[in-house]
Amino acid sequence: MTARLFAPVLIAAYVAVLPAACSATPELAPVSIDDPLPAHITAPADPLPAHVAAPAIPSGPVAGPVASPLPVGSEPPLVMLLHGLGRSSHSMAPLAEGLHAAGFRVENVDYPSTDATFEALAARVRARIEAHLAREAGPIHIVTHSMGGLLVRAAFDAGAPPGLGRVVMLAPPNQGSELVDELGEWAVFRWATGEAGASLGTGPDGVAAQLGPVDFEVGVITGDTSLNPLYSSLIPGPDDGKVSVESAKVDGMRDFLVMPHSHTFIMRRHAVIGQVVHFLRAGAFDRRDPDD
Repeated sequence: MTARLFAPVLIAAYVAVLPAACSATPELAPVSIDDPLPAHITAPADPLPAHVAAPAIPSGPVAGPVASPLPVGSEPPLVMLLHGLGRSSHSMAPLAEGLHAAGFRVENVDYPSTDATFEALAARVRARIEAHLAREAGPIHIVTHSMGGLLVRAAFDAGAPPGLGRVVMLAPPNQGSELVDELGEWAVFRWATGEAGASLGTGPDGVAAQLGPVDFEVGVITGDTSLNPLYSSLIPGPDDGKVSVESAKVDGMRDFLVMPHSHTFIMRRHAVIGQVVHFLRAGAFDRRDPDD
């Protein structure tokens, strides 16, 4: 009853996001998922612009396997970024800056999240990653927000291709979205989120229920801080305002971390960016006390 009473407000809040600034670094300019691959993705050479704070990168020993150092003269790994439903690559710009500052090459990808079916988007994600794998000597890592994580799972549900590196999913609805269960029948919700958004429910017909365990290295970071009490009243247990902590989990993941951030802004948070870098380097999140 509460969901129906407040449905127009809830739906407006679901799709309303604050704009994020574009990257100040030219080589981090966003690309469309359907664009031809760039001739070359530039490795970082200069420090991050002074107005952008670099993430705190853990030093010293880490838990889990540490990737072998790159051969002399080889380029650093490529990291592809995939934003969430109703967002754009601009929402991932701070993360792109942080990864670039940490020494990675970065491709920040735009895709039409509300203008195509989930299956069509997953096929386009797979095609772009496979195109990169066909020419890259080293692994390709992926960092996703929200629905972007499910697109990667769907793209490689039949098996990970050789060369796929580590994947960090930020606030993914891996078990489906309880909000879609509540709001998905409303025509205005389907208009706002598209067919892909409407397919993210927790039921047997939702895309989440049709995906198997991951068979590649996945680390999941989710939040437990909500900016929307109305949404949280519809979600069981701790949540980030859109996704429950339990829903973020996926069978086969290597590591799982809950941080005190919201769904909308988790990918912009300094500590989260540092943990993303740590997982891409080490295959595990940093569990050490920061005061040690």
